[in-house]
Amino acid sequence: MQDYEVIVVGGGPAGSSCATFLGRKGVKTLLVDKASFPRDKTCGDGITGKSYGVLEELGVEDEIIKNQHMETFGLVTSSPSGVSLNTRSEREADKKKVYVCKRQIFDNILFQEAKKKADIIENFSVGDLIIENGAVAGIKGAGKDGKEKEFRAKIVVGADGANSIVARKLGLNDFQTDRSLVAVRTYYENVGETQDLIEFHFLEDLTPGYFWIFPAGDNVSNVGIAVVAGDVPKRKLNLKNKLEEIVKNSRFAPRFTNAKQISEVKGWNLPTGAQKRKRAGDGFILVGDAASLIDPFTGEGIGNALVSGKMAAEVIADSLGSNDFSYNVLKRYESMIDERMGKEFKTSYKFQKFGRNAIMFSALVEELNSDKKSMKIAASSFGDDSTATANLKIPLSLYVKVLIRYIKSYIKMKMRNR
Repeated sequence: MQDYEVIVVGGGPAGSSCATFLGRKGVKTLLVDKASFPRDKTCGDGITGKSYGVLEELGVEDEIIKNQHMETFGLVTSSPSGVSLNTRSEREADKKKVYVCKRQIFDNILFQEAKKKADIIENFSVGDLIIENGAVAGIKGAGKDGKEKEFRAKIVVGADGANSIVARKLGLNDFQTDRSLVAVRTYYENVGETQDLIEFHFLEDLTPGYFWIFPAGDNVSNVGIAVVAGDVPKRKLNLKNKLEEIVKNSRFAPRFTNAKQISEVKGWNLPTGAQKRKRAGDGFILVGDAASLIDPFTGEGIGNALVSGKMAAEVIADSLGSNDFSYNVLKRYESMIDERMGKEFKTSYKFQKFGRNAIMFSALVEELNSDKKSMKIAASSFGDDSTATANLKIPLSLYVKVLIRYIKSYIKMKMRNR
């Protein structure tokens, strides 16, 4: 058995960033992952403005640019009625990049950076936690050879995704289907009419979910759909079949006439910040998807994962300095998450509720087209790395204006159907 100050379980963006920042602080850290890198991770592959500050500190942006990727400068959103919203700015000063980079590439870049500062064990599956006096004190698992091993630490970081074994063993893996998303995605070559924009299309039979097209570089696009998890059984949705149906419908078929699907359709769960979860306790911290930090409206998670890894490293370093690894000290991490992301989660969940009604959501998109301030709030989780924009509240005036548009649209619909 080998002892460490910190063990990080999971080498994705949250885990790798946390391990790197801890290692830079001189903390003896072990990072374990059940896979061998580079490995694929099912995702939309969008690396948003929220990631910029952390990526800059990690010093990995140049590596992203060297590999297959796409730099995008805004998003296109369309409503169930076909109303389109484009956030791209033609002013150079207002342009904010969103990288689209396959997770097999992006995660490996972060993982290799973590290797410089932490001990690494790949192909190691954690099966249980070591609990002593009510506190997490290490991990138990098996390597590729099947031999059982134990590692002890003062703090264990659960960075092992939506199906986190760390969260599961602590009884913190409650998956509320009305506050979580599920998604499927595949890759296509040669999708027509793609630009330096990411696309979200809110379709009536998916709302408040959406269909997306993200250009990923080298004429490849990440294409998929995301819906509220609880809607899948209610609407009897087969997500793979639904994705194929959307690609072939009259609205999108022309763009896929010459396109070629180059990967299988894969699905995953997205636990969102609309579900409040305990994220720290005696001897442990949860980060990234394991901490339920995905945006409830857009499904964006990479930015929050990177930020949470950095925050966790800061709190852990302080706790090691005071030799106190109790929840009383580590709960500061939860406060930092709430301060940075809490209001944004609430705002995004409200936007998601707008999407429950197709006519209401179309009215919202129409209003956002004429209200730049509210549009900035709606797009903040993709283009902004500051807390100021992300924490802005939806103004009451927006609700009123959307309601008026909704009433007008509803009356028109009724008149047409008479």
